[in-house]
Amino acid sequence: MSVASAPEKRPEYENLGIGANLAYGLQHVLTMYGGIVAVPLIVGQAAGLSPADIGLLIAASLFAGGLATLLQTLGIPFFGCQLPLVQGVSFAGVATMIAIIGSDGAGGLPVVFGSVIAASLIGLLITPVFSRITKFFPPLVTGIVITTIGLTLMPVAARWAMGGNSQAPDFGSVANICLAAFTLFTVLALSKLGNASISRLSILLAMVVGTLVAVFFGMADFSQVLEGPLVALPSPLHFGAPEFQVAAILSMLIVIVVTLVETSADILAVGEIIETKVDSKRLGNGLRADMISSSLAPLFGSFTQSAFAQNVGLVAVTGVKSRYVVATAGLILVTLGLLPVMGRLIAAVPTAVLGGAGVVLFGTVAASGIRTLAQVDYRNNMNLVIVATSIGFGMIPIAAPSFYHHFPAWFETIFHSGISSAAIMAILLNLTFNHLKAGNSDQQSVFVAASERTLRYQDIAALHDGDYFRNGKLYDADGNEVPLVDAHHHAAPPPRPQMRAASSSSA
Repeated sequence: MSVASAPEKRPEYENLGIGANLAYGLQHVLTMYGGIVAVPLIVGQAAGLSPADIGLLIAASLFAGGLATLLQTLGIPFFGCQLPLVQGVSFAGVATMIAIIGSDGAGGLPVVFGSVIAASLIGLLITPVFSRITKFFPPLVTGIVITTIGLTLMPVAARWAMGGNSQAPDFGSVANICLAAFTLFTVLALSKLGNASISRLSILLAMVVGTLVAVFFGMADFSQVLEGPLVALPSPLHFGAPEFQVAAILSMLIVIVVTLVETSADILAVGEIIETKVDSKRLGNGLRADMISSSLAPLFGSFTQSAFAQNVGLVAVTGVKSRYVVATAGLILVTLGLLPVMGRLIAAVPTAVLGGAGVVLFGTVAASGIRTLAQVDYRNNMNLVIVATSIGFGMIPIAAPSFYHHFPAWFETIFHSGISSAAIMAILLNLTFNHLKAGNSDQQSVFVAASERTLRYQDIAALHDGDYFRNGKLYDADGNEVPLVDAHHHAAPPPRPQMRAASSSSA
């Protein structure tokens, strides 16, 4: 067997044929479809765009995600890990983009696009050395950031459930909130009662059911769906030329670093799942594909691109390891991106329906962060306080949106985003307490769980009937103190060699 033929033996190189590629590829698209359209929906709503323009944002995100998926799965020299990874708009930047848009509405979109382009190009430059700084982004930091992303988005879900437009006469009406509650109930019911396939598509299906109910009660308007072209190429710079502001770029750079960490984890995870080798070169190629896709996506009207974790899970569940299956999913996404009518159809979904689905969707993001934080060691260190302080700091802009109004504009842009606030605090505290350990005390905080106390079996086995402890000392049944012996002490044995508080023997 020649060395040249060895790569063809890798599981990801298996080609299952056109039929299977289409079927499994469509399953990948359906699994991540709700997630990929949610970001342009959220950002479009925040920018006050018309349904037609939101439809263009959605189409652009599908188109850019499809191209990014093709680059990641098929690859070109220096770009693409050639693994079954679906790419799409990253949730990590939503809160930051909403903060950048701020009160400017649609006028803030060019600044968002400019910040994504600049931060992604910086990310592209640091990919060669990123493996050296990943130690500064352990699960402690990434878990805090992901949890804060989910929590920061919950007010968006609440506003959606109330109707979305605070100026509308029915904002916060019982009808809107009941429609959101019905959608939420449908998500939970499908997750519990449906089979595995239905459960994975529960959010998308619940949005369909909720929309049908809204149509029945006259709460949905699809009159503008057919206004505009059915098929069209994405229009470059439709929302204006990108604008580059330093504060916005710095804020987005934090999101890019988090994206690099998440994509690194996804690449390594999918490599383990399909049992193929992932070396530093392959990891670097994957990260570069992520960054170049993110830097080009805003030209079409989309945002940061990253690997979708739910599709990594789908690979594990189905056992389908071929990268050509996911490349087919990329082709399907590109095709959908050429159909702006699909974007307008999704944009016409009642906002209250989105609110019900958003509770689960955004809550899932927060739950993923909590799951990551569960991997952290909290014994005899300051990690618990780091988590508490960072998440609390990240919640300040949510609890008091005007908290930073009197600070300089650049400062407010960075810290008005809960995700940026939490990330900066988590990174600084992690460096202070876990990397710069000079000055750390043995008992760091009353809030911290101390190291667990353990007693070896051989120590208990050496106890005699009637032995007891008093004031930290061990006595036998006759009241004689039993001496303690250092496990590494080699002097003559004590009067009761069979009873030692610390034994060096191996039972």
